[in-house]
Amino acid sequence: MKVYINGGFVDEADAKISVFDHGLLYGDGVFEGIRLYKGCVFKLEEHLERLEMSAKAILLDLPMSRQELSDAVCEACRVNGLSDGYIRLVVTRGVGTLGLSHKNCKNPQVIIIADKIALYPKEFYTQGLRIITSPTRRINPAALPPMVKSLNYLNNIMAKADAGLAGCLEAIMLNDQGYVAECTGDNIFLRHKDRWATPPSHAGALKGITRGAVLEIMEAEGIACAETNITRYEVWTADEIFLTGTAAELIPVVEVDGRRIGSGSPGEQTLKLLDAFQDRVTRDGTML
Repeated sequence: MKVYINGGFVDEADAKISVFDHGLLYGDGVFEGIRLYKGCVFKLEEHLERLEMSAKAILLDLPMSRQELSDAVCEACRVNGLSDGYIRLVVTRGVGTLGLSHKNCKNPQVIIIADKIALYPKEFYTQGLRIITSPTRRINPAALPPMVKSLNYLNNIMAKADAGLAGCLEAIMLNDQGYVAECTGDNIFLRHKDRWATPPSHAGALKGITRGAVLEIMEAEGIACAETNITRYEVWTADEIFLTGTAAELIPVVEVDGRRIGSGSPGEQTLKLLDAFQDRVTRDGTML
């Protein structure tokens, strides 16, 4: 595999940055996870726009234009001979001193890794996931806005560990008020009767690219979905639940905290939305 670093490609064994990079020392940087479907980079413009906004929010000057980043992402896929896969685009603060100040850092590092994707096992798309509610709370949006997709992921990692200890692959994270924020790597949607709901960004939810695509599909299909605060009780008593994410796509949930969701099988509307999402993945993107 070839990895892009600062304008060129190197073998993965030679893909290195300085130990003084603030991305390593402090998690100071931003990233995007992007999918490649049949030679089409899904929602690349939206991902690059979010990267730019995340960088602006943390006072990080991107060293490349949007078009240059787009070209580099596509070239990373070509160089590695991919038609389907996953792209991790990372921008670190760059080398600095051991102090916290971002002003002491020079030359942000642009790293692009394009590789095959390890999805959830196929049976979970037909049988559904069992998940839990993590005791690890989501960081308060006032402390670190969830719209910033930063390299500070320890909060999510600890909640993911909680899921693993419970024998699950994913976990719901609550915010400091006790409302549902999101899962460790996915957004969450649920249905009560004829109405769908998903947490808003001010509750701690990332404005996921896949989440946005699913909201567009719902609107086109005339399916009402409110962005509103959601309690654990509403999760436990939901008729359908699914998660969305770049790697997960759209995946059903059939059990939360030992409570069966609906019939205990993926819901009818969930499966229809999954089909609709898969139909558009090569239409809403940038061809290599």
